[in-house]
Amino acid sequence: MNRNNPVLVETSRGPLVENRHAGAYAIMHADGALHAAAGDIDRPVLPRSSIKMIQALPLMESGAAAAARLTQEHLALACASHQGAPIHTDRVGAWLAALGLDESALLCGPQPPRDKALRAAGVPAGRMLNNCSGKHAGFLTLARHLGAAEDGYLDPDGPVQRHVAQAFAETTGTDVPLAYGIDGCSAPNFAASLRGVARAMALFAGASGAGARGTAMAALRDAMAAHPLLMSGEGRACAALIEATGGRAVVKTGADGVFTGILAGRGLGFCLKIDDGDRAASEALCTALLVSLGVLDAAHPVADRYARTPIRDWNGAAVGARRVRLDP
Repeated sequence: MNRNNPVLVETSRGPLVENRHAGAYAIMHADGALHAAAGDIDRPVLPRSSIKMIQALPLMESGAAAAARLTQEHLALACASHQGAPIHTDRVGAWLAALGLDESALLCGPQPPRDKALRAAGVPAGRMLNNCSGKHAGFLTLARHLGAAEDGYLDPDGPVQRHVAQAFAETTGTDVPLAYGIDGCSAPNFAASLRGVARAMALFAGASGAGARGTAMAALRDAMAAHPLLMSGEGRACAALIEATGGRAVVKTGADGVFTGILAGRGLGFCLKIDDGDRAASEALCTALLVSLGVLDAAHPVADRYARTPIRDWNGAAVGARRVRLDP
């Protein structure tokens, strides 16, 4: 946590400010120029699931996706933090079956379903239900294409993660060797600055399909825009914000207060982090940035839901509010 970062989101209850959430964000142009920023954007952070589209680049660039005849739906799932609904697990299961594999090949660990209906039905935790199972199916597809050991696809020194590390270093402009932590799904999560991750998102925004990387970036970006429910899920901020912007923005959440955004029409990318990891604060800041960048109408109900979420008591009465401060 950087104690010098400004307060970007605060919640009030009655006349009192109850919570203050400090953080930082960087908005970059595709040419590497800084568009806007707040806080310390050069401190390394773990971007968590917000950069799954970078982790999926080797799947595309290696030719593995084409060889496996992956569709746009597969690509959306490779970038997904899904909620384990049947629309997700059925497709991941079919993907694995096409590889001659089953759920046991996934090394992401079992997770309880986020889907309300499945939780109500008492469905137990499973690897297919893990929000990262699509990403791991992509890793397995890449391992198969490379002739690598499928039970070693998470090894930081193995061929799959070496390809991911190279793509991450090149797109974020981060020096190697890369620092990393192990994510909740057991995959290495490489560190970069907010400036670097925002730069990578701007490259996705500016990708036009020229060259192997540009083609891969455009395909992954467009898959996320076309299938927000596969990439996220019903009632999730990522899906709601992509739909509310009509696909003009592709946003991706990560654990512990991280969000990334790709604005293809503007050639802009952003990355933000709330220091205390508060999810609602990161959603509010992401929403406010989309409004400020002109891709989300401030009057849209989704903007109201996430950026100015009323604080309610158990009777449903509004007793407080959330406010984003882009000019702290």
